[in-house]
Amino acid sequence: MTKSELIARLAEMNPHLYQRDVERIVATIFDEITDALARGDRVELRGFGAFSVKEREARVGRNPRTGDAVPVAEKKVPYFKTGKQLRERLN
Repeated sequence: MTKSELIARLAEMNPHLYQRDVERIVATIFDEITDALARGDRVELRGFGAFSVKEREARVGRNPRTGDAVPVAEKKVPYFKTGKQLRERLN
């Protein structure tokens, strides 16, 4: 499901809301999650899952074409862990 499909579905399920309001709500939620992760905070949505940031150490990688060693800098990556209710619902 894409972001636009999510907005369309939510607008369809809530006919009392304008589509532009649903778009603003979805964008605000995503922006808040992104901002919290950028600050290094953890975002937990009970029953759905938790977003957090993990740090990957610097390492030496390989160029797949030439096989040469290439330094890879440390970086932060987003991480999502599913909640218990979501896992149970999927299984």
